[in-house]
Amino acid sequence: MICRHCGANFPDDQMVCPECGAEVQIVPDYNPLDDVLAREVRGSVEGATRQIQTEDIRRYSRGSSDQNVNATRVLRQDEMDRIRRDLRNGTEKQGADGIRRNTDEMRRQRQSAGNSQRQRQSTDELRRSGQNTGELKRQRQQKRLEAAKRKRRNLLITMFVILALIIAGVVVAYQNSYTGMIRKGYNAIQTHDYTAAARYFDRAIVKDRSRVEAYVGHAEIYIDQEDLDGAEDVYLSAIETQPTNERLYQAVIDFYMDTEQPEKIAVLLQNCEDETVLNAVSDYISAAPEFSPEKGTYSEVQEITITSDTGGDIYYTLDGTDPTAETGTKYTEPVLLQNEGETEIRAVAVNSRGIPSVVVSSRYMIEFPIVDAPAVTPSTGQYSEPEQITITVPEGYTAYYTMDGTTPTTSSTQYTGPVAMPENTQTIFMAVLVNNNNGKLTEVTTRNYITMSE
Repeated sequence: MICRHCGANFPDDQMVCPECGAEVQIVPDYNPLDDVLAREVRGSVEGATRQIQTEDIRRYSRGSSDQNVNATRVLRQDEMDRIRRDLRNGTEKQGADGIRRNTDEMRRQRQSAGNSQRQRQSTDELRRSGQNTGELKRQRQQKRLEAAKRKRRNLLITMFVILALIIAGVVVAYQNSYTGMIRKGYNAIQTHDYTAAARYFDRAIVKDRSRVEAYVGHAEIYIDQEDLDGAEDVYLSAIETQPTNERLYQAVIDFYMDTEQPEKIAVLLQNCEDETVLNAVSDYISAAPEFSPEKGTYSEVQEITITSDTGGDIYYTLDGTDPTAETGTKYTEPVLLQNEGETEIRAVAVNSRGIPSVVVSSRYMIEFPIVDAPAVTPSTGQYSEPEQITITVPEGYTAYYTMDGTTPTTSSTQYTGPVAMPENTQTIFMAVLVNNNNGKLTEVTTRNYITMSE
């Protein structure tokens, strides 16, 4: 059964619609054919019994061929039967059409009711689905949030694992790298495990022999044990195999400066033949002094000039010791060599950074010439009258004499001018020359004078 109010379907034994609550009214079955037959018979009887109108009479009198279908006359039995058949056929046809129309209408109504019911059901379902949709949306959103959280958590875990692996790889690589070996070596030095430290530094050198950190660390092992010679050997051995390594030379220079051995820098650089290295450490180069005149033997007093191409201060000694800024004589003017004999001048130049050059030396021999025995006049002989005795004294000499036959010395009488010959006696006159520069004496000149008056 279908509710005429809401169109809902429900069982035939229910008198109230379960959807809208409307009361069900039951009516007899309707047959539209009965209405059609009654309406047609009523029309035929009314037409047969209707009064004849004036207009009908006029049309009849004019001979109109049109026959008034509503004219009053008595029908024969066969006409009545025909009319009934025609009416029945027509009525059946109309009834069938009406039934079809009513059926279509009922179908439309049922369809409309069904549509309405479906619409209401759809509305209710939409309402319920709206509520369900909201809940579903919340559930879906909650699921998305949870999924996002899980995804984020998984991503973070993955990233953490990857990062941990990277860090572990970096740590392992670092521990086995050149820098890692250097760090392990210094850690071993701090614990005084010098054997392990040397092993780590040797491994670093194998990895890269051109880098200086391993050599510095190796030298530090000896420095920590106060063995500067051992540390120096580490550097010099490395330079022998790498004579063009600028950074290695710089490391050695730093070692000499830190250990207060700047005088060894000049020796180091003096043996270097690589121009690139020398240019790189040019600030530490101090050119050795040069002497003028050159070393040699000279027969007169000499003035020795000392210079250096790198400037700075020059210090020298004359006693054969190596000069320093503390022990040497600062050069300010030429060195005068006025004593006969050999003199060694040792000199060092100190540049503006306080780096001394190598110590250089030069030997000078001064040998003043020895003249012959002095010339004395008059010559040996007998004289009747006393004569004036003279001695020829060359420049740079002083003459001494005696008249008693003894050998003259610098303690004897100094000759200053002619000496009178004694009268009536025999005189042994002896003279000598003394070099004013070296004090050396010449050979002695002897004269025998006899004076006798007549």
